[in-house]
Amino acid sequence: MNNPFLWISLLKIVGILFVVILPMVSYTVYAERRVSAFIQDRVGPNRVGPEGLLQPIADVVKLLMKEDFSPSHVNPFYYWLAPTLAVMPAIITMAVVPFGSSLFGVPMVIADVNIGILFVFAISSLGVYGIVLAGWASNSKYSFLGGVRSSSQMISYELCLGLAVIPIFLLVGHLRLTDVVRYQIENGWLIAPFIGDWLNPTKWLLAIPMLISFGVFTIAIFAETNRLPFDLPEAEQELAGGYHTEYSSMKFALFFLGEYAAMITGSAVIVTLFFGGWHFPLPSWSGGFHWALVDGSAPGWKGVAGGLFNIVIFFAKVAALLFFFIWVRWTLPRFRYDQLMRLGWIFFFEIALANIFLVAGILTFAR
Repeated sequence: MNNPFLWISLLKIVGILFVVILPMVSYTVYAERRVSAFIQDRVGPNRVGPEGLLQPIADVVKLLMKEDFSPSHVNPFYYWLAPTLAVMPAIITMAVVPFGSSLFGVPMVIADVNIGILFVFAISSLGVYGIVLAGWASNSKYSFLGGVRSSSQMISYELCLGLAVIPIFLLVGHLRLTDVVRYQIENGWLIAPFIGDWLNPTKWLLAIPMLISFGVFTIAIFAETNRLPFDLPEAEQELAGGYHTEYSSMKFALFFLGEYAAMITGSAVIVTLFFGGWHFPLPSWSGGFHWALVDGSAPGWKGVAGGLFNIVIFFAKVAALLFFFIWVRWTLPRFRYDQLMRLGWIFFFEIALANIFLVAGILTFAR
């Protein structure tokens, strides 16, 4: 019990879960309702608190107070297990994502493992079991169709996810996510590697496959999180809600929490891989104009301020991507299911595979 590493890890876990993830989930739902209202020229939530800012708290209280009703025709054990399996992988995946540099000398990552991206794929892929079990255990045709759709959709787009990140690790040479962030600090963000090294032709060539990887990876994250235009497992007009049709109260809330937590985790991984993670240089005029690295390594209060600044920057980038998720949902129509599968298997799979060879050719030519 006197192990400081254990206590620090527990503190980071509690901080990420209760201070960051759960409030972000609640207010992402609020943001979605406000943005959709703005896009559709409606008012949106505006009754509970100023500008409706307390609406997420009211929603939580409502879900906790609702009757936890289980239909008599379900398979009880798997019916109860499914919501937990749906929400836990999305939260566990955040363990390997570096959400800051350091604070009080402590690295701002829960588990800095050397196979970070493989851990992300291995754990996040478990989320499909919760959805499939929910669809099967509900003994409802709508739920079952939603579960089957989700399983085939996630399996299809996980291949695109895996292939899309291979060019990044061919370039960086490491699977550790903190090393990916460190590489971007030293060589430029991978979304635009030529920034800061404008005369390097290799950086301009690498910008093309990195943009392709970013596009394929981001679209695959939409499919993995069942967000429009890829929300075929829920498809209210066809399946009355899909795999969570028979759920109510907190079990339904766990599915909701899992979807939005997966959005946050997916956005955090995109930020880490393509947008420099917590890195955001600030201009400095000491000894001539240059871009200064702000992190938590400085002594005293400057280090504390730098560490907090990095954490704020990281989650600000995540929030910007969440807004993009919301914007896309209320802008694009839903694909047909054959279009969804055709896009994943015939287009994105081949594009991501060819992109690997393109990066390998550029790196070989550059050396």
